[in-house]
Amino acid sequence: MKRIAILAVVVLMMSCKSKAIVAEASVNATHLTANKIIENHYNNKNNFSTLYIKSNARYVDDKQTQNVTAEIKIKKDEQILISIRFLGITMAKALITPTSVSYYEKINGSYFEGDFRGLSQWLGTDLNFTKIQNMLLGDAIDDLNKGKYTESLAEQTYRLDDVSNSNTKKSFFFDADKFLVKRQEITQTAENRTIKVAYSDSKVYNEATLPSSVLINTLQTKGKTEINLDYNTVSFNEELSFPYSVPNGYKRIIIK
Repeated sequence: MKRIAILAVVVLMMSCKSKAIVAEASVNATHLTANKIIENHYNNKNNFSTLYIKSNARYVDDKQTQNVTAEIKIKKDEQILISIRFLGITMAKALITPTSVSYYEKINGSYFEGDFRGLSQWLGTDLNFTKIQNMLLGDAIDDLNKGKYTESLAEQTYRLDDVSNSNTKKSFFFDADKFLVKRQEITQTAENRTIKVAYSDSKVYNEATLPSSVLINTLQTKGKTEINLDYNTVSFNEELSFPYSVPNGYKRIIIK
């Protein structure tokens, strides 16, 4: 329950509901440079102040499987609040800002307050606020303008492979129509850990284009984790509250 509260990114996002249209590829792709692929990806609109998502969430690791509901509130570039519920009861909450990560979970009566360093080590992949926000929105996890890439094209999918860091292998896959991320993979070879994120059934709203589902897989020496998010309800630019407080009597977790 602790990790799904963080990643149901996952460690794991208008005054009325927006009309959505399923995005379908319908073009014959031609070879493009890496810079042009990146430019086309960032041309996709992403213009909102707040985002509300209600999602079904499935969490699987080597020891357990959990099916819950995840409510995700995003104040763009400022904070993300994730509430995990089972049968209508709040079982965990996570509040993420650019400088801090806080969460609590009911089953063990525990909570965490800290930054992204210990959390990244615990979850098995380097994370920060922007990466988590991008993961939930279906954007490239990294700022692609800061990398060096080789490009390729296969089966109507553009692929970028980052060659700027020999220890970290990063691959990004884009559909040939709207240059939306289909999947992205990051492997840190020295640490023997990998995160893979796949998206499906993108929908075009007035404010942004979002995936309908997000599948997150992490692999490290201590085990595998899978989180599947299915976005059921999406709304933009509503007045959202971000209530978060740790219940009395909970024990603090220290990640070393």
